[in-house]
Order: sequence, then C-alpha cells, then structure tokens
Amino acid sequence: MTSVSHSIPHSFPIGIDPADIDFMGHVNNASYLKWVQAAVISHWQRIAPPDAVAAHLWVALKHEITYRKPAFLDDDVVATVLLEKVQGARAFYDTVIKRGEDVIAEVKSSWCCLDAQTLRPARLAASVVERFFPKG
Repeated sequence: MTSVSHSIPHSFPIGIDPADIDFMGHVNNASYLKWVQAAVISHWQRIAPPDAVAAHLWVALKHEITYRKPAFLDDDVVATVLLEKVQGARAFYDTVIKRGEDVIAEVKSSWCCLDAQTLRPARLAASVVERFFPKG
C-alpha cells in the first residue's frame, strides 16, 4: 500500500548523554543513528494499535544521514519523524533533528516489518497503516 496523504508527525525529545560527545566536544555522528532508531520505534509504538505493536518488530534496512550543524551536550534537541510511505513489509521515514529552529541533521531511512513470532517480513494490515495517514 502506498499513501500520498501526509502522515502524523511525531516529535521525539532527545537526551544528549556525556557518552554521546566525541573528542571534538560535540555529538558523535554515530549517536544520530541511535536517536533515529529510538524516534522511529517511538512513533510506531505511539500510533499503532497495541496488538500490532506486540505482533511486529522493525529492523532498519538503510539510513542516509546528512549532518548540517554540530550538537553539544547541553543542547535541547528534538527529532521529528514523518512516515513517507509503506510498501509491502517496508516503511520509509524522513526524520529531521533540530535544535530550536536550526536543522542539525536530516535522515532518510527504510525499515522492514517482521512478524514477532517467525521473524519473517510481514505486511501491515491496511487498517494499521491508515492510522499513520489520517484522511482529511
């Protein structure tokens, strides 16, 4: 199923830990990957019905991160997750990470939905996908 309507944006506040800071005094690039993964899973858990959350797992297939500005330990950072489309067992996300109005990173990622029992790729029911793309 492909949707052309807009999905519900999901804001995910990010806590920056001292362990995220690299030798140059700003957030290590690898931390952004951890943040995106947490934000996407949070989005799924917030909008999908509990039975779908229990029956499915998500694995990342690809992340493409564009770093715009550095982030620092005391920064107030928020990731905004947008589900672009769902095709079969795959979901495509855009995530924008901001400090205030400043975009510090943009991430395009693709994910595969797995059946939690068999660990095989699984299509989501149309009724689940529709929760992410409200009409009107």
